[in-house]
Amino acid sequence: MSGVALVAVDGGASKTDLALVAGDGALLSLTRGPKSSPQSLGIEGSLDVLARLLERAASEAGLSDEPADLAQLLMAGVDFPSEERELREAVEQRGWARRTIVDNDTFAVLRAGTDRGWGVAVVCGSGINCVGVARDGRHTRFPSLGPITGDWGGGPDVGLAAVSAAARSEDGRGPRTSLEQAVPAHFGLETPTELAEAIHSKQIPSGRVAELPPVVFAAAETDAVAAAIVGRQADEIVALVRVALERLELVDDPVEVLLGGGLLQSGDGPLTAAIEAGLREVGPSILVKTASSPPIVGSVLLGLDALDAGGEARARAQRELADALDDVERRKGLSDG
Repeated sequence: MSGVALVAVDGGASKTDLALVAGDGALLSLTRGPKSSPQSLGIEGSLDVLARLLERAASEAGLSDEPADLAQLLMAGVDFPSEERELREAVEQRGWARRTIVDNDTFAVLRAGTDRGWGVAVVCGSGINCVGVARDGRHTRFPSLGPITGDWGGGPDVGLAAVSAAARSEDGRGPRTSLEQAVPAHFGLETPTELAEAIHSKQIPSGRVAELPPVVFAAAETDAVAAAIVGRQADEIVALVRVALERLELVDDPVEVLLGGGLLQSGDGPLTAAIEAGLREVGPSILVKTASSPPIVGSVLLGLDALDAGGEARARAQRELADALDDVERRKGLSDG
């Protein structure tokens, strides 16, 4: 890929963005495809997805297959150093770049949301994860493997809590809640019992409970049971941030906490307010921000950082990525319509 300084990837559990960038920050190509998380697809399955996206991106830009200077892959489901190493070695065998950096996709959220280069990021989507980076480059993170590593707070967790609360409201084991009506209504049903039977018989895939967080957030404004689910979600996020800040000795610093992922972005309102309230008790100068730039922006910026690109290159990349991402979303909206 002659002229390509950087292959940047945000490889998620639901979609993947891949960008080809020149050394001066010019965006040569941006393409989007399906999930590429190695946790879901395995290493070779993940790289096969990336290979197809890379071939498409290079073709659209009229580029050759010469290796780039750097491949910056930030991937969901890469949670241990051993997994980073295995994926990096597999990428190196593919010959996409002269140098390869592999890390967890939560780092992309942090870099996309702050020019400081340090702070804490929490991502909630299909799961929950948190990373922290100190001023001196030290970082901390969590395995994020679900219940076996103590995690709660992804979309499936919140959705299942809502389904359970609705069922207990209907049969009297729990307090009455508007979720009793709102949860089955989301699936076109009338009662929690009907929903339970539909999930049990696989007429409705169990994974669809991950669709329910917006229903919970809407109900939380007036419903105590829904508010309690939101409160638990906020407590989990505050706990992750608190531990990250304590490990990095940043509790008393003016640190930015970036909230990313579909669940946190859709939860703006009661969830964000509860997180801010909880973090005020952790440290006096914590600033909570909802991530506004997609993670691929963070992957590109981290790659340009590693290439020692200047501020003008980073600014150009951000501008051109913003325009390209708007175009991707516009085309997606047209196809969905």
